[in-house]
Amino acid sequence: MLGHVDHGKTSITKCLTGKWTDTHSEEIKRGISIRIGYADVVLKKCPNCPEPECYTREEKCAKCGTKAEALRTISILDAPGHETLMTTAIAASSIMDGAILVIAANEECPQPQTLEHLTVLEVLGVKHIVVVQNKVDLVPREKSLENYHQIKKFLKGTVAENAVIIPFVANKCANVDALMAAIDKHIPTPKRNLETSPKMYVARSFDVNKPGTEISKLEGGVVGGSLIEGKVKVGDELELRPGIIISEKGKQEKARPLKVIVERIFAGNEKLQEAGPGGLIAVGTSLDPSLTKSDRVVGNLLGKPSDMPPIVSEINLEFSFLKRIDLESSSMKHMEPLVLSIGTATAIGFVEGSKKNVLHLKLKRPICLLPGSKMAVSRRIGNRWRLAGYGTAK
Repeated sequence: MLGHVDHGKTSITKCLTGKWTDTHSEEIKRGISIRIGYADVVLKKCPNCPEPECYTREEKCAKCGTKAEALRTISILDAPGHETLMTTAIAASSIMDGAILVIAANEECPQPQTLEHLTVLEVLGVKHIVVVQNKVDLVPREKSLENYHQIKKFLKGTVAENAVIIPFVANKCANVDALMAAIDKHIPTPKRNLETSPKMYVARSFDVNKPGTEISKLEGGVVGGSLIEGKVKVGDELELRPGIIISEKGKQEKARPLKVIVERIFAGNEKLQEAGPGGLIAVGTSLDPSLTKSDRVVGNLLGKPSDMPPIVSEINLEFSFLKRIDLESSSMKHMEPLVLSIGTATAIGFVEGSKKNVLHLKLKRPICLLPGSKMAVSRRIGNRWRLAGYGTAK
């Protein structure tokens, strides 16, 4: 769920899933998403009613009362829209198979983060996109049509040029059945490799124990994310890389991988013995919960120790500038800092050298990097970090 700040992403997520994903105290206070929120929903279909009215998340059809048939379970990532939280949005983009791009009808299109979020989708190769034109109830019909044509013009020549556009009223969940139908038809479930070793990007991490819990009743740390391949089972012995970062004064920061035993697996409120790719899962581990508290291991890769990519402190990046009229594509300076968004990890890299379109970067902190990883690159422009390009690790 992507789009400019305050265009209605969290409200639309609630319409689809019944869950309000802004649960962090600062999110509630400020009225914006800061961390990645997520919620699951089982898409269902009434066998008797015509499309799209037949789509629902309820047990029974609201129109005829017939029991609805389950089609598929989907997980929705609600990414922040504020420009200062772009790295969080990019992290969400890296583990998704499709996108809902939300554009408000009561504002000019495109807004800054509408443009940046669509750019992220193109950089990361996300091709299955549904566009939601939200807040159509706040403008006259003529203004809504004008905004629709602005959206079509904005999407022309992009990966979303032929995306379906669904008019929507998030406060009333008006047209939610049409949105469900569009998701079902235009964002297919991809084929997954189940035979290989498991690998999971960690998008959230928690300490689920309440203050005052007795030591004998403490539960191990929990990591949440999405398996990109393979299966994970209760009892598996896995590893988090790069793990925790050890800093010594005047020395290069070092990574210490964390060995974990899978003790519990959850998909939503459902407890599982085994989980495969697709959707979001929470993995309860044998780790000290203080290590996973407050998203401390976000950006780690979870997998089998014998089949994990190396931890690196330097990378070569095949880099390309984005074609943006609002940013200057000036050449990189020696030791210029860059923000790299790789999977669910965010890293700071310093330009140590460049040759043609390949940058050699020294990382402030070591990361675990899958071969050929794509990454979004942000540069400091004035007082802000702006998405400036993308690259592939060589």
